[in-house]
Amino acid sequence: MQTTMKLSTFRADNFDKGAGSLKIIVWFFINALIVKASWNPFMGIKIFFLKLFGAKIGSGLVIKNNVNIKFPWKLEIGNDVWLGENCWIDNLDFVTIGNDVCISQDALLLTGNHDYKKSSFDYKNAPIIIKDGVWIGAKSVVCPGIICLENAILTVNSVATKELEKNGIYQGNPAIKIRERNITL
Repeated sequence: MQTTMKLSTFRADNFDKGAGSLKIIVWFFINALIVKASWNPFMGIKIFFLKLFGAKIGSGLVIKNNVNIKFPWKLEIGNDVWLGENCWIDNLDFVTIGNDVCISQDALLLTGNHDYKKSSFDYKNAPIIIKDGVWIGAKSVVCPGIICLENAILTVNSVATKELEKNGIYQGNPAIKIRERNITL
């Protein structure tokens, strides 16, 4: 039994990237120069390139500056979604975002992690599903494999490590349910 990590044995290709090397490299530059770029306030151009690279995007997307998306071909976004400044969709696996969802500034959707039980520290990835009406607060983290059910809220600087129930408001690290969300018209 090995008792130490051997990062020299790590392989970054132990998961399906969903695209070939050329597409990944071209996306890296398009993302850095146009989509993520702080100089570019034009959402239409960002959306165009995300769709060109395979993202499925509904109408009404608001995408602020410095939003980082790892692999757009592993992203589905519904209608009327807001992506705040500096949010990061680190989608080594699929991310599905429903309608009327707000992902606030500096939030992190993290579909991948490392398997700490393996000396090679292999990736251990799982999809994230965010249902309609969810609000992911600023500086919050949604961990791999999490489902956020309808109208759930993950409050500022919280970490979702388990499913968020419908209409639940979650806070802390790890996030726990603190009350129900009541929406008025």
